[in-house]
Amino acid sequence: MSTDAAPDALPVEGVPDAPASWGDPRSRTVTWWDPMVTAAGGRERTGLEALQAVRDGLLPPPPIAQLVQMDLTAVEEGRVEFTCTVDESVYNPIGAVHGGLVCTLLDSVAGCAVHTTLPAGVGYTSIELKVTYLRAVTRASGPLTAVGTVVKPGRRVSFAEGQVVDAAGKLVATASSSLLVFPLPA
Repeated sequence: MSTDAAPDALPVEGVPDAPASWGDPRSRTVTWWDPMVTAAGGRERTGLEALQAVRDGLLPPPPIAQLVQMDLTAVEEGRVEFTCTVDESVYNPIGAVHGGLVCTLLDSVAGCAVHTTLPAGVGYTSIELKVTYLRAVTRASGPLTAVGTVVKPGRRVSFAEGQVVDAAGKLVATASSSLLVFPLPA
């Protein structure tokens, strides 16, 4: 960017010489709560109980959920469902929702599905995630719904899969995941 502002420039933080041809700037405010409250509450509960507490508003949602506008809508042992609002704030340079958002959604439902099978004091982390994208997502796709299910629970490694559909019920992406299971530090 040039250091001399264009005659039609609009002042925007971080982009002092944004030309008027870019249109009006947009913004979105993200609010979250202390993630350690959720982590501490989760250590005292089974994975299923912890996610039910988040769903029911007894524990705050994790900050990533607020950032990418996803909500836990259903939870049972071995299965979770999230919805995700998509808007321009998650667009990539070619005018579609960035695949990383869909990948994050799939990683989240796979991990949380495994979490529902774990006892108190046990955590998990992704070892591998394979995502297959089947169609582009835009704001017009409407809210996304992601479902994660456990394929095989394990004491050391668990396996899960996920799928994302758009508002019309069209399959957007699928994933398979392996997750390391481990005791959480006290």
